[in-house]
Formats: sequence, C-alpha cells, structure tokens
Amino acid sequence: MSAELVNLAAASVAGRLGAVAYGLAAIGPGVGIGLVFGHSIEAMARQPEAMPIIRTNMFLGFALCEVLALLGLVVPFIFQS
Repeated sequence: MSAELVNLAAASVAGRLGAVAYGLAAIGPGVGIGLVFGHSIEAMARQPEAMPIIRTNMFLGFALCEVLALLGLVVPFIFQS
C-alpha cells in the first residue's frame, strides 16, 4: 500500500471516530436538557408565583447544557491528527 492510501484510510477512520465521539457527547446534554425543562415545568406548576425566577434559571441551565453539546462537536475537530 502506498503512503497516501494509508494516510487517507487513517483520516477516514479518524473522521468516523469523531462522529461517534460527538454522538456519545450529545447524549449527556440531551438528558440534561430534558431534566432541566421537565423539572422547571414541574416547579412552575407547583409555584406559579415564582415563574419568572424559575424561567430565568431554566434558560441558564439550558445554556450550560447546550455548551457541553457544542464542546462535544468542536473537540474532535481540534484533536484531529
């Protein structure tokens, strides 16, 4: 096999591993976002007068979970060989 073919095969495998890594990295934030919204809706149903505070905290928790998903998308590109 030529060196170019070996490099092409290695890049292909690395790209697939990056896709698998992002898929696994998206599981955690997906579960986290579901928990944030679910518990926020439950809290708003229990205490409607606290809705503005709960909503602010809900969006803050959503943003923090979403950052983890975006990091999972960027990291395979940064550490690509």
